[in-house]
Amino acid sequence: MSDQKGFFYPRTAGGTSGIIPSPPWYYSGDLLTFEYRTNPERVRELLPAPLELADEDPGAVALIWADWQSCSSSREELLDPVRAQYKEAFVVVRCSYKGKTFSRCVYIWVDKDFAIGRGLHQGYPKKLGSMWQTRPHPFAQGAPQIAEGGMFGATLAAGDRRLAEAVLTLREPSETNGFVNGHPMAHHRIYPDIARGATGDAYSELISSGAAEFEGGQAWRGDVDLRLFESPTEELAALEVDEIIGGYYRQIGVVWNGGETLERLV
Repeated sequence: MSDQKGFFYPRTAGGTSGIIPSPPWYYSGDLLTFEYRTNPERVRELLPAPLELADEDPGAVALIWADWQSCSSSREELLDPVRAQYKEAFVVVRCSYKGKTFSRCVYIWVDKDFAIGRGLHQGYPKKLGSMWQTRPHPFAQGAPQIAEGGMFGATLAAGDRRLAEAVLTLREPSETNGFVNGHPMAHHRIYPDIARGATGDAYSELISSGAAEFEGGQAWRGDVDLRLFESPTEELAALEVDEIIGGYYRQIGVVWNGGETLERLV
């Protein structure tokens, strides 16, 4: 038997083929956040035991687009940008576990395989998708400004269907970029049973994780136009937009370096 190396699959003798390196992982990105209220029962349906609805504003949802550059401690990915840059769109709700409020990502789409690999480790339910968002630039010839009147568009598609589109028109600086995604994450890490005909999981745990370090630039809020669309393979549209809470733009930097098991379920 060879001595195989690597943090995640595929593990090899050399250890360089793994889809992701070992943490910590470093992220710098631009976020467009759209918060709204939906029917709390639609949120409840997405919360497996032992999670419950949040006590306050249980129907609050955040749909977030992120344009990321990321790397490991070696920072070598930054000089090979195909390994560092990716986009994602994700849906966050809030929930309660033993009286404490958590955020939870219930849907997420990314455009790179290494992002899916990280999601398997972190408990994010990542799938492939196509995400686009307007990028700001200090010169206005072909880009909006991070200033009053700046307009940012965002689109999300998966399985050859458009799932969401949004426009944010900046109005004024904001103290935050929303509240739904402002708690430690409560996620399930699961592996279904391999036995033929099995209906349960061979492994399941509830975990919590969050940013080991965080920096944020000046947040801006503004006016929102947000639309969701039906798809035969996705259920995002079930989280109907009943009331807009707000829309935000912010540049952030994050370090992720592990989490903790809250409860071993299987």
